[in-house]
Amino acid sequence: MEPAVREALFDAAALERLVAVADTDPALVVQDFADPAAAAALARAEALFTGWGCPPLTAESLARMPSLRTVVHAAGSVKHHVTDACWKRGITVASAAGANALPVAEYTVAAILFAGKRVLDAQRVYREKRTWVSPIDVVGSGGNYRRTIGVVGASRIGRRVVELLRPYDVEVLLYDPYVGEEEARGLGARSVGLDALAARSDVVTVHAPELPSTRHLFDRARLALMPDGATFVNTARGSLVDTEALTDELVAGRLHAVLDVTEPEVLPAESPLFDLPNVLLTPHVAGSLGNELGRMTHAALDELERYGRGLPFADPVRAEWLGRSA
Repeated sequence: MEPAVREALFDAAALERLVAVADTDPALVVQDFADPAAAAALARAEALFTGWGCPPLTAESLARMPSLRTVVHAAGSVKHHVTDACWKRGITVASAAGANALPVAEYTVAAILFAGKRVLDAQRVYREKRTWVSPIDVVGSGGNYRRTIGVVGASRIGRRVVELLRPYDVEVLLYDPYVGEEEARGLGARSVGLDALAARSDVVTVHAPELPSTRHLFDRARLALMPDGATFVNTARGSLVDTEALTDELVAGRLHAVLDVTEPEVLPAESPLFDLPNVLLTPHVAGSLGNELGRMTHAALDELERYGRGLPFADPVRAEWLGRSA
């Protein structure tokens, strides 16, 4: 991982736990598997504790680590560094994706509730008038009572969003090609087709993985199905929506959006999305940040401890799952 990531992940308590769980030098941070200064440590390493900025574990890199048996990732997706060479070697992998899913789901639910209350509209009008404004006039027909929320993808985050929405008086629709009606009901949602979800939802929130099959999942035609005044929330990946088509809908004022990710990331400085009053644009902050990083660190340390005790991982990553996961 990058040294700055190590500093963010490990406070004194986490470092103390690391050296109790593993035989390691906590000061050693590797950014380049070809670095001669790391050669001796890598040659005897049985486990890698990885984070953001880990270089790819190619066959060439793995050749420098003949004793490597497992990779524990203190973040979400492992796709950027765990390669086919790892699976061919039989290396086991775990990640803290479950821990990272929690703040993303919390951000999403906050976005859904704020969208229902038309918070962006209220803030804009209040800022412009700087005097008493009628909440009824600002919110209009908004509100969160009996709204329909469309959740795209029963991923870890999507499932957590559905769970967090249970206390509210909303109907949750779910689209996931791998989840049937009975399982959806068990989660607290109704399984529907993607076009039906788009057409019936007051808020659509996307939690599908970035795959060739999900690129522009929300294209111009599908965005056009969304009701006037609906809100599109994206905390997954920018490629899941056609940015040009979404921008056209937002510039026209027909839709609202809460976008934590975009394509490209970062948007060009001249993009109208930065200034539109019906858009809340944030720079990829929904995931673990600040003190939330500690949750990921300790989740990964839990897995490392299980490995050391000869126990199976609580949250393993399987090669066959990566074709339909983030």
